[in-house]
Amino acid sequence: MLTSSTHPLRDPRLAARLGWLIATPLLLLTAMVYTGFDPRLLLDAATLATLGSFVSQFFPPSHEPAFIASLLGETVTTLAVASSGTLLAMLVGLPAALLTSRALDRDTLCGDAPTRPWRALQHGLRGVMVILRGVPDLVWALLLVRAAGLGSLPAVLALGLAYGGMLGKVYAEILEAQPREPAAALAASGAGRLACFAYALLPQAAHELISYSVYRWECAIRASAVMGFVGAGGLGLLMDTAVRMLNGGEVGALLLVFMILVALTETVSRLARLAVDSRRGGLLLALGFVLLQAAALYWLWPQWQGSPFDVGGLLRFAAELLHPNLAPAFLLTVASGMLETLAQSALGTAFAFLGGALLALPASQRGPRWLRTPVRLLLNLLRGTPDLLWGAIAVLALSLGPAAGVLALALHTSGVLGRLFAQTLENLPPEPEAALTTSGAAPMTRLAYGLLPQALPQWIAYTLYRWENNIRIAAILGLVGAGGLGQQLYLALSLFQLHNAATLIAAMLLLSWGVEGISRWLRRGLE
Repeated sequence: MLTSSTHPLRDPRLAARLGWLIATPLLLLTAMVYTGFDPRLLLDAATLATLGSFVSQFFPPSHEPAFIASLLGETVTTLAVASSGTLLAMLVGLPAALLTSRALDRDTLCGDAPTRPWRALQHGLRGVMVILRGVPDLVWALLLVRAAGLGSLPAVLALGLAYGGMLGKVYAEILEAQPREPAAALAASGAGRLACFAYALLPQAAHELISYSVYRWECAIRASAVMGFVGAGGLGLLMDTAVRMLNGGEVGALLLVFMILVALTETVSRLARLAVDSRRGGLLLALGFVLLQAAALYWLWPQWQGSPFDVGGLLRFAAELLHPNLAPAFLLTVASGMLETLAQSALGTAFAFLGGALLALPASQRGPRWLRTPVRLLLNLLRGTPDLLWGAIAVLALSLGPAAGVLALALHTSGVLGRLFAQTLENLPPEPEAALTTSGAAPMTRLAYGLLPQALPQWIAYTLYRWENNIRIAAILGLVGAGGLGQQLYLALSLFQLHNAATLIAAMLLLSWGVEGISRWLRRGLE
């Protein structure tokens, strides 16, 4: 009794929380110094004049017949590439998940000891998936274009490889999160991995598997929209030309198309999630998927028939990439690029957290009704505009260098996190806020004490997940002059310095793997 009164209860994680509270601003301040990003530059008169002059040209959007015809054609190509790339990713990711998921291992289900060759095969496949998802999709496209020529085929292959690695990992995690009893019962009766998946895990996990696949299709549309920056067709080709020529009218038309695509994908995604809940809806969803893939193949096949794709040339190109440049002087340059990319991703994600948090409440059902629609449109614009286009606009505002990459990441990710944060607020239980309202608390008090304590852990988790994605985006923003590893890689491939390119790709993989590990460790600390 005396002990409890003498030593009051303390938060066992108080010291760790205080440490992160002090360390995080210091780390971000260091990143600001390293990247040269100064928010005050955004208020500089010369910067605002340059940016305002370019943005003012967005209106009215270009509507010349020749441009509109080209815009429609490339929009269809972008949708077709995203659909075919997603299908290829599923064909890569699902078998990989079935072979690597611990939820289907007999030692997990029945206690049988695994054989050494089987464990070696699983570790090898997991390593391949790390490589596939660790190299950004745009870098895959850049490599395939250099090896196999221009066109939409490299874009489809790039999406299939990069997203295949992502789907394989997430599919496996979804299967592992399901109750194991049905699969264990089947395994005990002698059923194999495929039967355990089809009759035990799939019925439980179908909703999550389909939901994540639809989400990846949404991401694939945004990714395929910028493939043209490296010569892989689609809307990115028009975007690259419009930005380089400072044709604001064409950029305005492209932004309008991107917002329409965001609205389209959100609608399809919502309908798909509703369809999964019924047998008839599931059949309609499957039929729609087949028709979509058939239409995509019908549109892309004439382009692929004239493609100069050469498997032998691709293998020779890949073989040259297996000999990285390990000269000490070059490694120092690569290390500098890695630090620059890491600082860009961390700082851009931190600013996006602040932006998303500010926009979340007015965008949610809990915010003022009159403000909801304009804020949601702003979020659609922020996340619907591809990150590379934000990078190109940021370069105009802040000139070449990593500071432009920080701004581009902050703008694009604010739209992504703002939407996720708003959904979190809408899904919170109403009781704490209702109790504060009954006691007469002001709106800001209700937000600070009723909503934020519940939402903040999920917000931080979403931000850490997004940081994992942003490290890959930061690695490619250099393609438009925003510094980091992307700029070094683009230069190496442009000069056909494949040994240098191999080292830079390995650095991207190492950086991506490191950030995934740090993010996972931080998320566990929130649990």
